[in-house]
Amino acid sequence: MINNMNPDTLLKKYCNSLTSYSRYLTREVKIGNIALGGNNPLRVQSMTTTDTMDTIATVEQSIRIIEAGSDYVRITAPSINEAKNLENIKNELRERGYNTPLIADIHFTPNAAEMAARIVEKVRINPGNYADRKKFEFIEYNDDAYDSELERIRNKFSPLVKICKEYGTAMRIGTNHGSLSDRIMSRFGDTPLGMVESALEFVRICEELGYHQIVLSMKASNPKVMVEAYRLLVNKMKEENMNYPLHLGVTEAGDGEDGRIKSAVGIGTLLEDGLGDTVRVSLTEEPEFEIPVALNLINRYSVLRNSHKDIPVILENPLDPFDFKRRETFVADRIGGNNVPVVFISADESIFKSHEGLKELGYYYSESLDKWNIGDIAPDFLYLGKRDIDYNLPGTLKKVFDYDFWKASVNKEDTFPVMDTEQYLSNDVKSERINFLNLTIDDLNEHLINGICKDGKLVLILSSSNEHAMAELRRVFIELINKGNKCPVIIKKNFDKKNKTDDELLMLYAATDAGGLLLDGLGDGIWIDSPCTDLKTLNSVSFGILQATRTRISRTEYISCPSCGRTLFDLQITTANIRNRTDHLKGVKIAIMGCIVNGPGEMADADYGYVGSGPGKITLYKGREVMKKNINTETAVNELIELIKVNKDWIEPNK
Repeated sequence: MINNMNPDTLLKKYCNSLTSYSRYLTREVKIGNIALGGNNPLRVQSMTTTDTMDTIATVEQSIRIIEAGSDYVRITAPSINEAKNLENIKNELRERGYNTPLIADIHFTPNAAEMAARIVEKVRINPGNYADRKKFEFIEYNDDAYDSELERIRNKFSPLVKICKEYGTAMRIGTNHGSLSDRIMSRFGDTPLGMVESALEFVRICEELGYHQIVLSMKASNPKVMVEAYRLLVNKMKEENMNYPLHLGVTEAGDGEDGRIKSAVGIGTLLEDGLGDTVRVSLTEEPEFEIPVALNLINRYSVLRNSHKDIPVILENPLDPFDFKRRETFVADRIGGNNVPVVFISADESIFKSHEGLKELGYYYSESLDKWNIGDIAPDFLYLGKRDIDYNLPGTLKKVFDYDFWKASVNKEDTFPVMDTEQYLSNDVKSERINFLNLTIDDLNEHLINGICKDGKLVLILSSSNEHAMAELRRVFIELINKGNKCPVIIKKNFDKKNKTDDELLMLYAATDAGGLLLDGLGDGIWIDSPCTDLKTLNSVSFGILQATRTRISRTEYISCPSCGRTLFDLQITTANIRNRTDHLKGVKIAIMGCIVNGPGEMADADYGYVGSGPGKITLYKGREVMKKNINTETAVNELIELIKVNKDWIEPNK
């Protein structure tokens, strides 16, 4: 068994416990009639996409958001005129019987923030845009020059703080990875530390002025960067005796399945460790559609999670929560080492009937050519249990059987067994290439660990039935690392065999539990087992999780903002159009931004950018560089395709 150890010796602490679910206690912040942080429930919110000057449209969309279950509604105020109109919107909502707190979203305009703070219950400012600008210029600062810049910011920011203090208005200081200022980038680099310091510089000014009604966020379109930044923020707050509430979100997550999986990987990983006080899921869809996703994410952390089965605590934690590195493993055939994570699928009846069943998994057989065509999201291993199929598989797809069936079979050359611990320890007949061992935390003991450490052909299949599964699986990984075990590990997520799990819940829960481990560099494969879910969904979700964690790239990635009142074109239609034209460009990252707020910064994480630059006008980027300005929206998608072709990233789609 794993020995219980003292958790207080953990280095680089960012949460209460890595093994026992516990909400990180933050300061309570009053936001109108709905308080945030402290012992309050996890809150959810969304943001309107209407023109803020259109009072009725904004009110009606706000009502749809509220009735979907949102605790707060955020509304953009790009200029002082929109800020003033927030009063009309608020009054209309109150007259209709809705008292939900409103939040003004501010970027480049301090005067709009100062006006809004007198009207609504909370203002959100972005440190990278509020008092700084971004031109991608490197500036060398000595300490005196940097202090002089901080004094300039203090003078520009202090009036807003004083107004918020006078009116009882809360404030979110929301850092976006895509809009770090040149000053921060020059001092700290394009790093999570730069994100944290960007926010804390503003927090320190607030504290000097005796203002503490603050919420913090560290958003990025890359869940790995986002998770690292939030963890580091909590660590730095602890150093400075701060405990401000956290607003969680993956910015520009996109739409559909990809947007939900990416959001769950980032948000869910933090929620698992008890971090977060409010959640916004940023989807390129109607804003009220974000709320059910957010609620599904937070509803896991209820009484059941608080009473989960005990997990042994940790004395020595080899994982650096602020610097992601893949766990070192040996290579068993094609699993582990520097290989991308593999995907397992359990066969259903359609697979046993004929090769037609494999179409759902990206394997297409041509009888006339006697040839298999293989898609970009085709699994690597097919679990068949105690049955075989009567047709040949493509060479890239390998059969896995239960040990007793495999042992009795004739062909062992290209098939592999999965064993329990007793079978593994008591049998000499094993595969000469790969042997799979089912493992839970209860199986771990000194005898087993010593027995498997030197087996270079062994791959572990790690699963958990604990309500707090991600933490328990992480605990096993930590034990393996501390014991010097380098066996590759497949992360297996089992869903109920009796009751069908809703497809959205399956993708959110699997993305949280497996994605959280993959973000920490743990895992050499993924196996989502849900007998009541169709194979196409299981396969797509598996590859989606690997894509979101950037451990295996198999499709085009879209960094697409959720739209707001600043948006200068129809984001949903445009995103669908671009996706329809480019979704075959494996590994290419395309950012689709409604306006300039985060556009140039997020271009740094994308290969190509499509950004609204004026009514009916688009600017195209290659990385951070502007390639074409003020293109008419009617021709802009074609121009984007041409730009991709010129840079030799285009391939013709298969007919």
